[in-house]
Amino acid sequence: MSELIVIGYDNAFQAEEVRVKLLKLQRDYLIDLEDAVVAVKQPDGKVKLNQVYQLTQTGAVAGGFWGALIGMLFLNPLLGAAVGAGAGAISGALTDVGINDQFMKELAATFTPGSSALFILVRKATPDKVLAELQGTGGKVLKTSLSHEDEAKLQAALDAAKPA
Repeated sequence: MSELIVIGYDNAFQAEEVRVKLLKLQRDYLIDLEDAVVAVKQPDGKVKLNQVYQLTQTGAVAGGFWGALIGMLFLNPLLGAAVGAGAGAISGALTDVGINDQFMKELAATFTPGSSALFILVRKATPDKVLAELQGTGGKVLKTSLSHEDEAKLQAALDAAKPA
């Protein structure tokens, strides 16, 4: 079962920096992320979600490929590609995987303008190595499905001074 962790930051860039660290840890097989989204509250009060997976673009590319392939069967690959790309883009835009977008927007709406939050859904991790990498990155754990003990360890790592 995946664990949800939400960490709040005082500026708009810190959450993205931590997400980049987590994606590097994922490439090193130290953490398995199901989703990692940065929510930024703009100065005008609007919330912008920066998703890892761009489903609209992925849907358009996949739809275009399959549309062209089917279009070749009916001797009109360009029309098939155009229809397939459109259908794929619409399908991707309407698909929501990972963390619920409405939940993220509602929580981020309570932040002060110019702040951000990192929403992560973790399938599994090597906690000691991940905590060592996150040490000193700052932030405050806002919501989590971790145990109280694991949440306290995470907050302690975020608060700890960076190793020299």
